[in-house]
Order: sequence, then structure tokens, then C-alpha cells
Amino acid sequence: MREATPLLPALAVLLLLTACGSEHAGAPGAVAPASGVPVTDPPVEGVRITSITLPSATPAPTPSDRFRVHPDPLPATGDSGISAAYEVTNSGTGALTYTILFDFTTDAGEVMGNRRETVRSLAPGATRRGTVRLGAPAPGSSRVSRVKVAQVTRVPAAEAPPAPGQCPPSGVRLTADDGDAAMGLRVVGLHLENCGKRDYALDGYPLLELLDEDLAPVRGVRIVHGSGGVSPDARFDEPARPLVLKPGDSAVSGLMWRNTTGFGTPVDVPYVRVRAERGAAPVTVTPHLDLGTTGKLAVRAWARPPARD
Repeated sequence: MREATPLLPALAVLLLLTACGSEHAGAPGAVAPASGVPVTDPPVEGVRITSITLPSATPAPTPSDRFRVHPDPLPATGDSGISAAYEVTNSGTGALTYTILFDFTTDAGEVMGNRRETVRSLAPGATRRGTVRLGAPAPGSSRVSRVKVAQVTRVPAAEAPPAPGQCPPSGVRLTADDGDAAMGLRVVGLHLENCGKRDYALDGYPLLELLDEDLAPVRGVRIVHGSGGVSPDARFDEPARPLVLKPGDSAVSGLMWRNTTGFGTPVDVPYVRVRAERGAAPVTVTPHLDLGTTGKLAVRAWARPPARD
């Protein structure tokens, strides 16, 4: 009669697999220590994904040299358990604030969800690491097996829009919304809030500087006050009026353009440096103006926001 095989070696293997939990390039099913093999994907504008984490209930992607994959137990909270570790390196000469859009995709590249992360005030030559999490998956979504850097924007740290709930030293908070799009027409709102303790006076239009990917001026675009023939819009054609914002008050403006193309070279403007008025501290926003070949950008005068019902 054969003796029973001791359980200790099997248990040791199980513990080793649980502790390492890292799959990398090589034979299918190969397991490596947690440090794994460095990812070979080049960074996108200084942002690189270093590893992804998938719960054990999610089938692991095909091994490749692009990712280290950590199969962890599926949380019981409804969270997907899917995340990616990333690092951001500032190769510029000044401190920058990064906003990064991550796409969580299937093997076929279908986007099942995305998340934005902001890395503030990264000094020149510095690297910062973080983790982005998918959270709860959308109902009926397919299995996620990849995470990619979809978009990166970088603005001078001193000109970055403030974090939610923070009031900058100027006492006014200037931000841009995600905008609306319809039939080639694009509109992005600018929002100004007096978060300080003193009244803030406005009279006219925000001052704009259009910047390219290297934050250098973009030439050849005409900035017009009002709708300027871009599209009929009563809000844009309201005349400028003096405003005094009490602490807690807000004002709105906006940018409008068409992305139609014809003769000429299409113009893309990823960054806009905005001053609420002459002499005000600049804030650089990222509406990504795809102006086509129209060469025209309409700007609305500062106005009170519409009354809420």
C-alpha cells in the first residue's frame, strides 16, 4: 500500500503563488516574484503604467512584456478590484501639474471604463507614483484585461486650476467645464467663483492666450467677442456689463468654435491660458480646441449664471 503524499509541499506552492501573484512575458502561466520584469511600453508624455492588478475572478490577459499582472481575490464590496500602478516623470524645466485619462479595456480594445487622475506640482526631474482604480464596473460590461494611458495634459503648476474645494491665493477660482458638442459646433463654459473674502469686480471678456502642446503661442486664430458669425447664440451676443462678485458669487463666460475643415491646415489648440481680467493671475485650462480650418474662436462676456429653478 502506497503512503499518502504529504500536504506540506502543495501548501508551500499555494502560498508561493498567493504571495507572488505576478505573471509576465515568458511561458504561459509562468509566475514571477512581485518585482517582476520591467514593463517595456514607452511612456506617454511622461506617464507609464508599471503594472495592472486583476481579481482572481477575472481571467488573466495573455502574457506579454507590456504588463505585470497581479491576480488578487475579488473584493466583496462590489468594487471590481481592477487597478493599475503608474508613474509620472517630469522631464521639463518647470514644475507641472498632470491630468491623466486612463482607459480600462478588453483584449479587443473596447473601453469598459475610464478614470482621471491629477498629479499636482511635480518638480523638474522628479517622478511620482500612484494607483488608479476602476471601481465598480458598469452593468453588462465585458471583462477588463488591459489599462492604457489615453490622454495626458500638462500645465505649469502655478497656472493649474485649483483642486476641488480649494481657493487659490487670488481669491477667485477659475475652471472650464467639459463642454457641449453638436453638428460640428463646440461650446466650453468658463466658470469664475469668488471664493475669497473681498468683492471682485469684472467688466468685459476673459483674456485668452492659445497654446500648443509645448505651451508655446498658437498663431493664426482670430479671437472674436460675441458669436462672431461662428453660430447664432443670444448668450454670446449679450453686451459686456460691469459685475461685482460678492464672496460666494459666480460669473460665467464661454468659448465657441466649429471644427469644420476646408482649404488650409486644421488647427488644434490643446491649452488656453485664461485671465479673468487684465492683470489677473493666469489659469491654463485644457478644452482642446479642434478649430478645423475656420481659424476663429468666439468668446462670451462675463455674465451672471442663470438663475436656478
